[in-house]
Amino acid sequence: MIGIALVEAPWGPIRLAATEDAVVALEVLSNAESFASSCRRRFGAVAESADPPPRPVARRLAEAAEAVAALLAGEPGPLTAIPVALPGATDWDRLVLAGVRSLAWGETIGYGRLAERIGRRGAARAVGAAVGRNPIGLLIPCHRVIAGDGTLGGYGGGWVGEREALLEIKLALLALEGNRPPRRVA
Repeated sequence: MIGIALVEAPWGPIRLAATEDAVVALEVLSNAESFASSCRRRFGAVAESADPPPRPVARRLAEAAEAVAALLAGEPGPLTAIPVALPGATDWDRLVLAGVRSLAWGETIGYGRLAERIGRRGAARAVGAAVGRNPIGLLIPCHRVIAGDGTLGGYGGGWVGEREALLEIKLALLALEGNRPPRRVA
């Protein structure tokens, strides 16, 4: 059973999904219906908001929500202690996202350097693609991956304005950690 929780952030709600064992999804800038639909498509059964999830799932959601709230308050503490799971992810994505998860609070790294760190020198573009598929942002802190020249780098986005909104979130998260990379000049 997958349970869903909500954490308020300065830019809007952060939606979390978890099993009793691990967090399996985290999204910003999504509405309740699209997040629940995405979780149903990926995992099957999702607790409806009117039905409280089973106690172990609720406990995992509460731990994750507390960790995300601490991050938003500028406290690095419990993020890395929250277990995450990547059902359906490729071995490549798991390798890359494990490298991202190992980044320390306040540490940033370029896509090429991350490729080197995980033993795949020259795979910066493939690393970028895997980072872009991260289903558990914040707990797998992809905001810490920036362009090789030290500028902000990308964040994708599907609808008009989403990319800019996501870049603003990335900037805010990096600022919480003491980093202020410049934007890339077009």
